Amino acid sequence: MAAFAEEHYDRVTVLASGHRGVYPYGNTVVVRGSEATLVVDPSLEVDHDPVGTDVVMISHAHEDHIAGLKHFRSAIRAHTADVDAVRSLAALLDGYGLTPQERLAVGRDIADQFDLPDGFPDTAGVEAGHVFDLGDVTATVIHLPGHTPGHCGVLVEPTGFFYIADIDLTSFGPMYGDVGSSVDDYLASLDRVRNIDARWYGTFHQKGVVEGAEELGRRLDDFAAVIRRREERLLEFLDRPRSVAEIVTHRLVYRPHVQLPFVDAVERRTAQLHLARLMRHAQVVETDDGTFVRT
Repeated sequence: MAAFAEEHYDRVTVLASGHRGVYPYGNTVVVRGSEATLVVDPSLEVDHDPVGTDVVMISHAHEDHIAGLKHFRSAIRAHTADVDAVRSLAALLDGYGLTPQERLAVGRDIADQFDLPDGFPDTAGVEAGHVFDLGDVTATVIHLPGHTPGHCGVLVEPTGFFYIADIDLTSFGPMYGDVGSSVDDYLASLDRVRNIDARWYGTFHQKGVVEGAEELGRRLDDFAAVIRRREERLLEFLDRPRSVAEIVTHRLVYRPHVQLPFVDAVERRTAQLHLARLMRHAQVVETDDGTFVRT
């Protein structure tokens, strides 16, 4: 039996995770119109199609967002920048920038937790601004890159519900550890979310639904501040020349006790992105031996 509870926001129903949306779980969004029904991000707890779905939108290509997709027989859509990684589990793993040893471990972990097929090859790509016309309700794809290249939200009107996916407003902060991730794009996406007025804002993980632009703004401020704190910690650590491997061990994202097969890959990519940003702003330089030090 599915371990979610239904929460209703006018024409939107959130299948709220019974595990509070902590990875590998999440909150699935259902939009019912007079002519069609859209499901966004079927989670691990969605073990069947509960609504007679016409189309599924995947906000981005991560395993926890396609976890329940195998139970649906409807059309599948994803942004063109992420669609290949929905079509192919191998392409999804490519996007994590893993070493061969890490890839084996992460692949086993995903197989154990999600029991996914090799991919969903019939998934079709959509672009930013794509509109799902569900009858008396529309759902518009809002491109919010940074987390992944094709990460998207979905704005439901006239309900005023904006699903912002993995801009999840948690104290953990933004995740941008993939090959195609971007800190600058993430910051721009946070600004875009801030400038779209809605009544409700829904996240895939933990926080669930936030009501009102004012409350959203406060939470976005706290969320974005994590990026600044990571850069401050990195600058403090670069008081003498450090290698990327040393920064990975020092950790910018995860606490030292967290031991998961993808942690080093996330830390490595995060360090590389922040180093590139800090070098562009002349706050860090790369030495002749490939280490980095603050200016």
